[in-house]
Amino acid sequence: MRAVLTWRDKVEQCVYDLAFKPDGTQLILAAGNRLLVYDTSDGTLLQPLKGHKDTVYCVAYAKDGKRFASGSADKSVIIWTSKLEGILKYTHNDSIQCVSYNPITHQLASCSSSDIGLWSPEQKSVSKHKSSSKITCCREERNDILAVADWGQKLSFYQLSGKQIGKDHSLNFDPCCISYFTKGEYILLGGSDKQASLFTKDGVRLGAIGEQTSWVWTCKVKPDSNYVVVGCQDGTISFYQLIFSTVHGLYKDRYAYRDSMTDVIVQHLITEQKVRIKCKELVKKIAIYKNRLAIQLPEKILVYELYSEDPLDMRYRVKEKIARKFECNLLVVCANHIILCQERRLQCLSFRGVKEREWQMESLIRYIKVIGGPPGREGLLVGLKNGQILKIFVDNLFAIILLKQATAVRCLDMSASRNKLAVVDENDMCLVYDIHTKELLFQEPNANSVAWNTQCEDMLCFSGGGYLSIKASTFPVHQQKLQGFVVGYNGSKVFCLHIFSMSAVEVPQSAPMYQYLDRKMFREAYQIACLGVTDTDWRELAMEALEGLEFETAKKAFTRVQDLRYLELISSIEERKKRGETNNDLFLADVFSYQGKFHEAAKLYKRSGHENLALDMFTDLRMFEYAKDFLGSEDPKETKMLITKQADWARNINEPKAAVEMYMLAGEHRKAIEISGDHGWVDMLIEIARKLDKAEREPLLLCAHFFKKLDNPGYAAETYLKIGDLKSLVQLHVETQRWDEAFALGEKHPEFKDDIYVPYAQWLAENDRFEEAQKAFHKAGRQGEAVRVLEQLTHNAVVESRFNDAAYYYWMLSMQCLDIAQDPAQKEVMLGKFHHFQHLAELYHGYHAIQRYVEEPFSFHLPETLFNISRFLLHSLTKDTPLGISKVNTLFTLAKQSKALGAYKLARHAYDKLQGLQIPARFQKSIELGSLAIRSKPFHDSEELVPLCYRCSTNNPLLNNLGNVCINCRQPFVFSASSYEVLHLVEFYLEEGITDEEAVSLIDLEAPRLKRENKWQEITTNNAQTLRLDESMDSVGDNDPFTAKLSFEQGGSEFVPVVVNRSVLRSMSRRDVLIKRWPPPLQWQYFRSLLPDASITMCPSCFQMFHSEDYELLLLQHACCPYCRRRADDPGP
Repeated sequence: MRAVLTWRDKVEQCVYDLAFKPDGTQLILAAGNRLLVYDTSDGTLLQPLKGHKDTVYCVAYAKDGKRFASGSADKSVIIWTSKLEGILKYTHNDSIQCVSYNPITHQLASCSSSDIGLWSPEQKSVSKHKSSSKITCCREERNDILAVADWGQKLSFYQLSGKQIGKDHSLNFDPCCISYFTKGEYILLGGSDKQASLFTKDGVRLGAIGEQTSWVWTCKVKPDSNYVVVGCQDGTISFYQLIFSTVHGLYKDRYAYRDSMTDVIVQHLITEQKVRIKCKELVKKIAIYKNRLAIQLPEKILVYELYSEDPLDMRYRVKEKIARKFECNLLVVCANHIILCQERRLQCLSFRGVKEREWQMESLIRYIKVIGGPPGREGLLVGLKNGQILKIFVDNLFAIILLKQATAVRCLDMSASRNKLAVVDENDMCLVYDIHTKELLFQEPNANSVAWNTQCEDMLCFSGGGYLSIKASTFPVHQQKLQGFVVGYNGSKVFCLHIFSMSAVEVPQSAPMYQYLDRKMFREAYQIACLGVTDTDWRELAMEALEGLEFETAKKAFTRVQDLRYLELISSIEERKKRGETNNDLFLADVFSYQGKFHEAAKLYKRSGHENLALDMFTDLRMFEYAKDFLGSEDPKETKMLITKQADWARNINEPKAAVEMYMLAGEHRKAIEISGDHGWVDMLIEIARKLDKAEREPLLLCAHFFKKLDNPGYAAETYLKIGDLKSLVQLHVETQRWDEAFALGEKHPEFKDDIYVPYAQWLAENDRFEEAQKAFHKAGRQGEAVRVLEQLTHNAVVESRFNDAAYYYWMLSMQCLDIAQDPAQKEVMLGKFHHFQHLAELYHGYHAIQRYVEEPFSFHLPETLFNISRFLLHSLTKDTPLGISKVNTLFTLAKQSKALGAYKLARHAYDKLQGLQIPARFQKSIELGSLAIRSKPFHDSEELVPLCYRCSTNNPLLNNLGNVCINCRQPFVFSASSYEVLHLVEFYLEEGITDEEAVSLIDLEAPRLKRENKWQEITTNNAQTLRLDESMDSVGDNDPFTAKLSFEQGGSEFVPVVVNRSVLRSMSRRDVLIKRWPPPLQWQYFRSLLPDASITMCPSCFQMFHSEDYELLLLQHACCPYCRRRADDPGP
């Protein structure tokens, strides 16, 4: 630290106090009874201010710079504006000792011997407070630490809470003034020792600021600067600038520098790690070398060492302490020695302070640097003012003169191999010498410091004029902007000192690398690149080396950028060289082709006699025009090959139309067809198909395949006809369901009959057109297959709970079996299946209503209908239960409807039966409640529900163990296919010898019936009309021959059918007889209605019986028979 006097003035009176304007432009002095205003830049007295009548003791400036205040022995305080005008004056009871402004509220505090006054610009009034003792000081402070200096000659530090920090510091003089620097890093103290002293914020004395001739009464720091003003008792005013010099040391990537004047920070420039060493004394010099660190303090030198040999270790410990005061200009540390430089003299001391050697130079020493060496034998590079450059070994008394130049040395450095020396002289010239020959290799202007690259022998950098200059070998200098001094150069990092901070600047080595590349010095360029260049630079180096056939360098460079493609190329070339290939033109051609220089590669291929490689290159790159030009031949075979490759390329780059045209030119019809078909280009396929000869069967078949795929069967048919492939044509018609064309073709070519009608029948069956399917199967002779298809459809309907469809399919199956039964060989089996399927159709038809009732929320049937259906199913399911039919659902429906209709006995039976079955959870609660509720009902059934046998007039029980037959006469009941009520029909059989045709003709004769006489007699009197029933008249029905046939032997267990002869048939009316006209081999069935007035309708297709009203309603609803789905407008039987 140095204090430089800027200006000085002297007044006649003692300077008691002073204050700076916050912007630092003016200085206000309290001298005598006046205020003196100075310009701080040059010490000019701007204006004296008069206003006080006695000595001015104190002055203070407001933080906002708008006003300042002064206090005097005349007991008054004057407030002045920044324009040096007094605006307010107020008084105290005693002389004013101190004034101070609040930096935030700008409130003024003025203190006298007995009271305190507070004034603020807003109040325009002064509030005063009494004090019991004399106030000597008041001050605003922005620091959290209070520094106190007293006439006990002590300096103490306190927290704002009043707690002392550390111990008292002895001053050895009486302090008169104390103030902090703006940022609180230093303390300024003055007093009876006639000088101002600088202390750290911890109380460590750093030095004196100018010697004075009398006591220092006040001292202050100019805001935000290193300028200090000192006011003395004799009226002297001194203005100083404090200069804090940089104390630091550097060795490779470790930089040590002074911080806060008493600390040393060691920074690792690569990892940015820092460590602080607290010395608690003024640090005067620093030196660092390898694992050693030397710090010079005022009364001693401390030598530190690293804890370990780890290059990243930043922990230091004290190795030696030399407790002596030394005077030196430069300090250097080695492994075992301390080197002190004092003007012309160099002294070598051991770590114990023993002087071992001394060298006396001819001139002032300007620069000294350790250049390495074994421990205890290190070499020093020394530059003198007279231009001499010497090398000194610490264990040798004799200095070695390396060279002598005419100008003084400012900076120097030796290359890594110690073959070259770089010197910066006092003329800012950088000179580079060969140490062995003393030859000046080159020189560069505008340099203030220089450093060799520690990793590259031929590269150095120097700074100067705001630029960093990098020079490789003898190439021109490459410059970039840089502020500061270069102090080191390691690889791609330049260590730069700017003001007080050291930084590592990453410098790309691109420029010197390209300088080497321009001269084809690939290995040297690679060495430069290793120091640090961009990926682009690495790639450029790799390419240049590859083109120069420097494969080793190229391989290393491509490895850096991880370019596997070029590494494979280099590896293949090296393998070929091992096998004995020596044609460099061929190698270079491969390189050019990889780089995209295809024409140059083609020329080299041709020159080396490998035209085929050039042709392959152009075709692989789809440069077909270049290939044709290069070929220069009209050979059709080669031209066709090129066109084919060009078409392949067009196909790969998604240019299919161009590819099709090229394939057609090359005769590759199949590929052209495939592309056209894949893209759906029907027009192009038509054009190709019509151009092709019919002998080219395979391409034409492919065309037909795509026509079918693209839904153009007409063109496919045309193509099949062209090549005469009738079988494929038939398949086409079948696949496209163009049945008329298929049938026409089948008429001309009967051999395709099976190929047409079998798919047609399957298609019809899949579309629920079973009657048409049956005819188609007949035509194809595939009755068995038709049955299997229907069986599968039926099974699916059952599994999917479509029981109505299942009933219909079973009926269709039964009729199919009846049709097949005409074959005598299959008659017995098919008739068995017929009756089985008919039975299943009836069951599923009835169960459909049960299933809907159970599953759906609303019922579509009357309770009586559901009751009848469930009874019918219960009586029919005495043995095995068909798939899909649930006994639980049937009994549940029967129980609920029986209970609702009053058949309590039957309902109880149904609930009992349900207890023995596995009941779904959703019915469990309902069934349990129903079972309990039915116990409260009478144990009998309603007589209205009891079914009547129309043959024997017997009332049958609701629960019939015999099934759906009368318990008395065993006559099977005939049920309505809609309401499942017992119809008033009795089946009868023909007497032997009567054919069906004869029976129909006899019935159609219809013998005249006796006219019914009206049993009601009408009697008319004068005032009334009376109707009377005449019961004496006999019923005509008693004379009916058929009724007589209904009698049978009572109590017989066998069923005795009703057999009629010709006379009975002749007596019957055609309206009363219903005939089921089954096709052979079945016989017709005859039924007689016993209640002719109640009309019954029979479906002519399925022969199911209905009440006429029900049938008509169902026809209106469904437009077909609900059982066999025969259309109402179908004229067929």
